[in-house]
Amino acid sequence: MAGKGKTKTTASAKLRPATQLVHGGILRSSFGENSEALFLTQSYVYDTAEQAERRFKGEDPGFIYSRYANPTVAMFEERVRLLEGAEAARSTASGMAAVTSVFLSWLKSGDHVIAAKALFGSCRYVVEDLLPRFGITSTLIDGNDLKQWKAAAQKNTRAFFLESPTNPTLDVIDIAAVAEIAHKAGAKLVVDNVFATPLYQRPLELGADVVVYSATKHIDGQGRCLGGVILSDKQFIADNLHTFLRQTGPSMSPFNAWVMLKGLETLPVRVERQTASAAELADRLAAHKRVSRVLYPGRKDHPQYRIAKRQMTGGSTMVAFEVAGGQKAAFAVSNALKVIRISNNLGDAKSLITHPTTTTHQRLSEAARLELGITPGLLRLSVGLEDVEDLAEDLERALG
Repeated sequence: MAGKGKTKTTASAKLRPATQLVHGGILRSSFGENSEALFLTQSYVYDTAEQAERRFKGEDPGFIYSRYANPTVAMFEERVRLLEGAEAARSTASGMAAVTSVFLSWLKSGDHVIAAKALFGSCRYVVEDLLPRFGITSTLIDGNDLKQWKAAAQKNTRAFFLESPTNPTLDVIDIAAVAEIAHKAGAKLVVDNVFATPLYQRPLELGADVVVYSATKHIDGQGRCLGGVILSDKQFIADNLHTFLRQTGPSMSPFNAWVMLKGLETLPVRVERQTASAAELADRLAAHKRVSRVLYPGRKDHPQYRIAKRQMTGGSTMVAFEVAGGQKAAFAVSNALKVIRISNNLGDAKSLITHPTTTTHQRLSEAARLELGITPGLLRLSVGLEDVEDLAEDLERALG
């Protein structure tokens, strides 16, 4: 919403993504600043007591309190909304705040959730451990088996949840097919679209009802700030998230929103370069004698290559590969890298590698990890903006 004294210049939905990511959602003050303004304020003042009353009743447009809404945060939300092609968007303090808020704002005791087993460790915690505390039951299934989605549906199933590509094995789930099953069951489909980015996959167009992002990843893209985004139709946001976010307070900081706005301006340039490098490194790793398995959605040997080709426009910036020799060998390779750094983050300008078994998915049992294909020798590589030849030489040296 625009506050008093602000001129809103929102990019048209007809503009192409790269243009929207530079101009979308801008709110300019009377000073006419070119760069988006950073509004570091907790509260706002009113001309009269009557105006304050109207604001709180929703009869007067404007800002009330930055836990509810803030001009800088509003610009970020509008820009992501335009990129995604959604009716409405809300931001949160982190990606996990986005995931948690979606479910707790909407579901109630007695409801049931079906989720793909291949989820980020914290997302599995929400589904398996947190929701049941509130009487919300869950069933975990193989997301690539459509029959299991159908079989798991119950009369009280209200949500289907998946990420695609998955973390860390990069499984690609047929979003359109799962959406159809969910809707026939009277449920909504929630998709975590972090790995694909909004540039390479558009879940809402494939039938999803809600899309969540950790803006910490590619949207920021330079390892600076935390943030999350929820996108859906106006009704879902108004009926569920609006009051929940206002009253519980998982708000995005205006400073973080400003950083994210700057990140969005360069998102297409960064992701395109990172994806090209990831594709080349995946091919080189596949040819290496010490690498027993490579998983990359853009390669024809990926198990769900046909689905990826149909619903994604790029292979993404992530590569998973398995080295012979298990955890000891995986640690040795990681420790020998000089350019690529060890970190559990992803989507960064810097190339980062992690060992999922002992980090992001360490809380899962060994049997659960192996079921998902997370072996002791598996490494997850987030490809950055370095020269691809330097990255290839770094991996070659470490593998040797």
